[in-house]
Amino acid sequence: MKVVIIGGGVIGLSSAYYLQQSGHQVTVIDKTDISDNCSYGNAGYVCPSHFIPLATPGIVWQGLKWMWNSKSPFYVQPRLDLGLMDWGLKFMRSATAEHVERAAVPLRDVAILSKKMYEEMSGLPQFNFALEQKGLLEIFQTDQGAEHAHHTVAKAHDLGLLDTVLLDYDQLQALEPQTKIIAKGAIHFKCDAHLYPNKLMKQLLAHLQNVGVQIVKQTEVTGFEHAAGKITKVLAGATAFDADAVVMATGSWSRELAAILKVKIPLMPGRGYSVTLEDSPYQINHPAVLLEGRAALTPMDGNKIRFGGTMEITSTKTPPRLERVEGLLAAVKRFYPEFDLAMPSMDKIWWGYRPCSADGLPYLGKTRQWKNLVMATGHSMLGLSLGAGTGKLVDEIINEQKLSMNIQPFDPNRFD
Repeated sequence: MKVVIIGGGVIGLSSAYYLQQSGHQVTVIDKTDISDNCSYGNAGYVCPSHFIPLATPGIVWQGLKWMWNSKSPFYVQPRLDLGLMDWGLKFMRSATAEHVERAAVPLRDVAILSKKMYEEMSGLPQFNFALEQKGLLEIFQTDQGAEHAHHTVAKAHDLGLLDTVLLDYDQLQALEPQTKIIAKGAIHFKCDAHLYPNKLMKQLLAHLQNVGVQIVKQTEVTGFEHAAGKITKVLAGATAFDADAVVMATGSWSRELAAILKVKIPLMPGRGYSVTLEDSPYQINHPAVLLEGRAALTPMDGNKIRFGGTMEITSTKTPPRLERVEGLLAAVKRFYPEFDLAMPSMDKIWWGYRPCSADGLPYLGKTRQWKNLVMATGHSMLGLSLGAGTGKLVDEIINEQKLSMNIQPFDPNRFD
């Protein structure tokens, strides 16, 4: 089969990786040069621990409180936008305890599958993307954070993630003896791993080119030809690419492209920022999420630390807000007081757009409108973590094989 994948992020390239192995003739089309998308600048987590979706009780009220603070961890840019209003209403309806309960199992399952796929890839000679399993710390500073941690550990055990433990301050500090941490304690998700995204993406791209996958860069998809309920051609640049199957892995631009095909997916771009210290003068042993600071930091590739975070629901055309990086670095300082992190110059700051669905779950599967269109988008902050697993599932969907897990909760048409 001729499979056209639209999007060259980790979801698109992972799908290409497995589809090529299955014997398909694969073309990947991306409007960029595939050198700096959201798959490169993230925290590098491969995290079964992230079984709680973005849409949770309380997040709406917190977001409203933070709306007028451009340095806040979760910021919604106020503007008149019908797509934002539609997404916002559905997001508010999804932010319930019942939804969090339903989302936990599918998020756990796809993350565990993805981790397994990364482990298999890392054992191959063409891949060396610094995959390490040291777990992930979720550090808290307040009594409210401690209460949240107790509930999270209990839920993790209910989900079978038994290698999740609650640490007091002394146990936390013992794991990080090189630097002082201001905290009450932490959760240690020993089930988690991390990798260096830049190496993963470059090695995936090089491998795909070596095995004959056609990579079409800096070419935007503008339309489709179709017949009898199937897409027959993907129109990009001056070329019409024949297609027996199409995978839409276009991240934060998916809503607009899907609309051309009359597929409605509530999705908004959530911009995040990161700063990477090369040859870092500071040392940490474990990746960490700072609960109250809504920030993340990861030791990477031996000599680096990456600081990342914030969620800015905005337009892809809005210029970056450097005050958000100031807020990010200030949050790190509150937890790691010995880290003196000066505001970097523009060329040292990375930002990118995460595709946020209206309920925090990916859109994955075939659409009702088209027999041969597979959606693979809406992974929010979990694109890298779920990338390999999503690619494997896309391959199974197109090959009409038994799926590795139940993907019904990810139905692309669930909001219709």
